[in-house]
Amino acid sequence: MVGVQQDQEVGSSVWTVPNVISFLRLALVPVFAVLIVSHHDVWALIVLAFSGFTDWLDGVLARRLHQVSRLGQMLDPAADRLFIFVSLVGLAWRDVVPLWLVVVIVARDVMLMCLLPVLARHGYGPLEVSIVGKGGTFALLYAFPLLLLAEAPGVLGTVAHVVGWAFTFWGVGLYWLAGLQYVVQARKLVAADAAAGAA
Repeated sequence: MVGVQQDQEVGSSVWTVPNVISFLRLALVPVFAVLIVSHHDVWALIVLAFSGFTDWLDGVLARRLHQVSRLGQMLDPAADRLFIFVSLVGLAWRDVVPLWLVVVIVARDVMLMCLLPVLARHGYGPLEVSIVGKGGTFALLYAFPLLLLAEAPGVLGTVAHVVGWAFTFWGVGLYWLAGLQYVVQARKLVAADAAAGAA
């Protein structure tokens, strides 16, 4: 959940208000996929805007209601990544974005997925989302609706195209920078574990 403080107690509850909101966001992913592929752009933008609002809302509620949970810490970034992936595939399907952009973003997530079994063998779970990773995700989640809006004619489409691609390049840069930070962090954890075992 966005903005969760490090010192807040993390619970194991499943049916919390923030988690229900995250489940709702996950349920909207296939709805958004159908809308974007079928060219229902207005409704697709509404779903994206609602998803962005609930992404902010579940973080706020988690802090104020003291309902930060381990499940929520996994659901929220999972919903973000699914929306990014579905947006990318849908926009590429419609030739709004080039295929190389899909490859660049998906390759980063595949790289991080390869770290999970390595970390698991040493008793570690998924690494905590960094502020850089949150920034990259934020930029990409704003970029894709703007690129979709760029299909509109006139000044609105032109401005959305320029701003959308600015967010895209910033997002990709931050996304990969965070990914490399995760790799370095994972190597340090594994090295420290190996050194402790040898001792």
